[in-house]
Amino acid sequence: MKRPLAMSVLFIVLTATMAMAQTKVVYPAFESSADSRYNDLVEILKTALEKTVAEYGPYTLQPSKSRMNEARSLAELLNPAGMVTIAWSGTSVQKEKDFRAVRIPLRKGILGYRVALIAKNRQTDIDKIRNLDDLRKVSIGQGIGWGDVAIYEANGIKVHTAGYESLFKMVATNRIDVYPRGISEVFREYAARHNAIPNLVVEKNLLIYYPWPYYFFFNTSNKALAKRVETGIRKMMKDGSFDAIFMKYNRASILRANLKNRRIIRVKNPTLPKDTPLTDASLWFDPAMWK
Repeated sequence: MKRPLAMSVLFIVLTATMAMAQTKVVYPAFESSADSRYNDLVEILKTALEKTVAEYGPYTLQPSKSRMNEARSLAELLNPAGMVTIAWSGTSVQKEKDFRAVRIPLRKGILGYRVALIAKNRQTDIDKIRNLDDLRKVSIGQGIGWGDVAIYEANGIKVHTAGYESLFKMVATNRIDVYPRGISEVFREYAARHNAIPNLVVEKNLLIYYPWPYYFFFNTSNKALAKRVETGIRKMMKDGSFDAIFMKYNRASILRANLKNRRIIRVKNPTLPKDTPLTDASLWFDPAMWK
């Protein structure tokens, strides 16, 4: 009778140990039911966790109980007991002091290539924007807490901040002039809203660019989760699954953006940390490859 009892005890101990070792990952719930901006990031995260089960064990992945914008998600992440264990954002010197960053641009820096949403009757006006000085004469809309705000303001560009969904109506009603979006975002956002906001259109000729690596961030105390996610992403980069997700979510938009026929205005990003891996070409989107 002793052997079965010992085996039962061992089974209970092993089961409890496995349960304790399970990695709990909570990401920020999207701001609205129409918000699809981060589907690719969730897929990258899930794939990275899957590819590291052998080394790190099982995991759970779920959104936070409350919807939250970027500012809220980062505020929660500052607290080790906050509602999220991971967040995503464009990087900055301050963020890399406040959080633990995995310095792999999640979308190869494509978010730095911006195509604007505008009101239907404004295309002629926007065509007059030929350089940075012209861009300083118009008003740009950005979300509350977005890191892009500091970039535009550092370049002397007027920024109006509001909730994510509010900005679509604001630009369509000329309360702001342009609402720059990543080329991987703009067409999906337009398709999801143009019936409800018929005066909303995608601008045809302008491309705003600034270096804008988007990273996964973690609480500074959560070294284990950061290491696991980085290990998984680097595996994805080697086996091609990282590029496959990039193409799945971005290829159609890149082609539709018609980059070769857009005039580009380059904006400096003074918020970038000095050790941003800008020289590693394998990490970055190259628009020249799509011409």
